[in-house]
Amino acid sequence: MIRYCDLKKITESHEPQLTEAVNRVIQSGWYILGNEVKTFEQEFAEYCGCSYCIGTGNGLDALTIIMLAYREMGVMQEGDEVIVPANTYIASLLSILQAGLKPVLCEPEWESCNIDPGKIEELITPRTKAIMAVHLYGRCANIPQIEGIAKRHSLKIIEDSAQAHGAMIDGKRTGNLGDAAGFSFYPGKNLGALGDGGAITTNDKELASTARAIANYGSEKKYINTYKGVNSRLDEIQAAVLSVKLQRLDADNERRRAIAERYNAGISNRLVKTPSIEKREEHVFHIYPVFCEQRDKLQKHLLERGIETLIHYPVPPHKQEALGEYASLALSITERIHYEELSLPCNPTMSDSDVTAVIEAVNSFKG
Repeated sequence: MIRYCDLKKITESHEPQLTEAVNRVIQSGWYILGNEVKTFEQEFAEYCGCSYCIGTGNGLDALTIIMLAYREMGVMQEGDEVIVPANTYIASLLSILQAGLKPVLCEPEWESCNIDPGKIEELITPRTKAIMAVHLYGRCANIPQIEGIAKRHSLKIIEDSAQAHGAMIDGKRTGNLGDAAGFSFYPGKNLGALGDGGAITTNDKELASTARAIANYGSEKKYINTYKGVNSRLDEIQAAVLSVKLQRLDADNERRRAIAERYNAGISNRLVKTPSIEKREEHVFHIYPVFCEQRDKLQKHLLERGIETLIHYPVPPHKQEALGEYASLALSITERIHYEELSLPCNPTMSDSDVTAVIEAVNSFKG
């Protein structure tokens, strides 16, 4: 079986450094908000090219805390609107809702699957305060066009960078392309912890200090609570793990790109659409998606040949029971993406023969 993402194999590839890092934390006797978190925050801020990094409990919290901080700063008020791509994981929308704001869903481009800048301005109202740019599948959203729209309308750009650690536009990495960014370090991510974890990155000093306090019960000083905060902190063990894995992130991303390039060159089945690759540095292929009108049959075909695949994501957010208020929306491009998408294995532990086997299996699909 060619696994979609073999976390055990990925973890073993970082040994013995991971075990040494975890043991170091255990022996230190300090497990929350210590030197490991400080070190990783500094390293990740430097890697992204921004001034501040705040570790959080997970990626959803990172995005939510950004918007809670903007509310505390007076930039946003309850009921204000954030434009967000319609074809994203539900966490993007949940973060907006949990901050007391309103998600406004924007259709994506079919080719990139990212938010369509040409459709953003028609959704802007006097209550619009931000655009959430989701770098879906590991591919950078069209930040240059989004930035122009944001400047014309005085809007914040919030990056959902949960799938795009290390992707770049014009020499700048995700996490440093907007006003603030939220990252997830869920184990399967390009930069994954051994449990949950997340981070906020920004160049805004006030936002950074406000977000850090909110994440720590709203407290900047112990037992002094300035805000109605939450408890969302990256722990010492996960920070130590992430520091180890950060050292190899660029090399691992290059391996993902190489696999994706082989897929694009080798998959020739007319029933299967592969993603376009233009500027390779703009995509880190957290997910390699193909699109097929007979997606379920293709998935079954591949499984019968020993290839595990996943679907990202089978039900679009506006069709989820939890978001019934959006059920009446007609979002044809979003729905097509969600109904046709299939994710092929694409991770640094794959061998060249694994990649060849996937290509041959896809090409043998007859529908």
